[in-house]
Amino acid sequence: MRVPRQEHHHRQIDLRFYHREDGLYEVEGRLVDRKTVAFRRQLSDVDSPPGDTLHDITVILVFDQDMWVRDASAHMQATPFDICPGAQASLTPLIGLQMAGGWNKNVRALLKGERSCTHIVELLGPLATTAYQGLAPMRLAAINQPENAAQRLAKVDSCYAYSGERTVVARLWPELHRPAPIAVTDNGSAL
Repeated sequence: MRVPRQEHHHRQIDLRFYHREDGLYEVEGRLVDRKTVAFRRQLSDVDSPPGDTLHDITVILVFDQDMWVRDASAHMQATPFDICPGAQASLTPLIGLQMAGGWNKNVRALLKGERSCTHIVELLGPLATTAYQGLAPMRLAAINQPENAAQRLAKVDSCYAYSGERTVVARLWPELHRPAPIAVTDNGSAL
């Protein structure tokens, strides 16, 4: 049985992938925070009403098919402080960075602390995975080409479904499938 509860905060994150007419790609992430109860903002003398927007931040990354960032921008429609929109210009260090292994670590190093906005930085990890998912049809088409055996091998054991012992690998790449080990009881009999 669920304990009765009252919502006090609602965060929405919306992530979208686009293929542009110029051949590049974009991912756009929007983070919206609303309080569902009246609350007092810091530096304010009055309560904000329920439903008031605390954050409304959009981040856009433009990148190529190899996931190299070509442009990065942020737009802050609602912020808790008047000075927050100054962080919109903080994404320039991402231009020329590849959304690949180490992306989150690099982002945190380049935009840590006072260099940017916590919520902008928060969106950049999911934006990279959205970019990766957006390009998935191209990767999936290429992975089954004979010359891409290394990509297939790298995919095996990369997640639960792609375990070398499971049916996805058995069906896609039977040569990479391996039987699951047989579980044995304490007395030596198979389960």
